Amino acid sequence: MKKPPRELEKADFEQLSAFRYQMRRFERFSEQAAQSEGITPLQYLLLLHIKGYPERDWATIGELAERLQAQHHGVVALVSRCEALGLVKRRVSESDRRQVEVYLLKPGEKTLAKLAALHRAELKSLQGSFNVPQIDL
Repeated sequence: MKKPPRELEKADFEQLSAFRYQMRRFERFSEQAAQSEGITPLQYLLLLHIKGYPERDWATIGELAERLQAQHHGVVALVSRCEALGLVKRRVSESDRRQVEVYLLKPGEKTLAKLAALHRAELKSLQGSFNVPQIDL
């Protein structure tokens, strides 16, 4: 027999609030850092997900849409804006002509490296802030 979920207590709300606060602080830092480099936070995330895609140095539009939790057509538009800035290039896949692969260009690599270093330092400064205790369901 399934046990009913326990009712949330004040401490549960405090934990959730503290977690969301730290997450939002990090997001705000990220927004400001990206803007200081002349790109949008979403453009930074696109560059990050291309570079960070497992086991290769490119990602498809569909994979980027999943990573960004965005609609396919929105990612196409985002890639177009980054392409116009000279940050990325796209290429039709040789193995599956229906797929479009997105690659970082040197300016995209340079911008991403600078921003990723800033983000890494910020995450180190937040160590311990995101400790999520075991949740009793």
